Amino acid sequence: MHHWTDLRGRRAVVTGGASGIGYGIAQALIEAGAAVMIADVEPAALDTAAAALGIPARHVDVRERGSVDELAAAAAAALGGVDIVCNNAGIGPAGRIEHLSISDWQWMLDVNLWGVIHGVQAFLPLLKSNPDGGHIVNTASMSGLAAAPSLGAYAVSKFGVVALTEALSAEEPRIGTTVLCPGPVRSRIGASSRNRPAAPDGGALVDLDLDTAGIFGPDGPPWLEPIAVGRIVVDAIVNRRLYAITHPQLAGRVKARHAAIEAAFAEAAERKEHA
Repeated sequence: MHHWTDLRGRRAVVTGGASGIGYGIAQALIEAGAAVMIADVEPAALDTAAAALGIPARHVDVRERGSVDELAAAAAAALGGVDIVCNNAGIGPAGRIEHLSISDWQWMLDVNLWGVIHGVQAFLPLLKSNPDGGHIVNTASMSGLAAAPSLGAYAVSKFGVVALTEALSAEEPRIGTTVLCPGPVRSRIGASSRNRPAAPDGGALVDLDLDTAGIFGPDGPPWLEPIAVGRIVVDAIVNRRLYAITHPQLAGRVKARHAAIEAAFAEAAERKEHA
């Protein structure tokens, strides 16, 4: 695994980099001295972001393995190699499980889970070829650690990202791995449907205004700006943290889930003793 004390001279790629968390990650990486390429599915927003940051950019549709392969080749050529990959592109609409169509599930999993899988598959060989390895950051969510009503499909995709990152960490000791689990962040994830392909069987997923949805309760944690999250990511890379948490105030939801699982194990043990 790498032992970087800072990110000066490192070469990084960030998907979903035209806005929100991805843009904040790119800003923080540049601030830390890295050379960065951003990628996004929205050409106009991508051009605007790249011009503002003064960095190269590449259109990508993370749902398509070929598109991500092309991004990897383009990034290696433009940057002279790749050290850091941030698989950040994602969507966040909501809908009750009983109402979801197959197209709803396909879109959610294609972007949020398959997009990360494609990123890992395309970039891992590049990182493994580096003398000092590299680092992969996969963006999940607090919903990847504890599910909530109306976010079932989203949680399924993000739980998958967490599992993928944990397994990758165990399998690839030379490659640093981080799963980013953000809480409320100022981004455009609440307008994800702007990029949805046509759904032949309709669907129930709708964009969610997190400000008014009440997911985090009336006294929820503070909203963060994307650059703040980006700096958390930079810290996680330098310090080789597996989990990057933005809102420690949300620990209660995760602790409650873990406590319920531990209780189930205890109950199973007790039943066995009395069998």
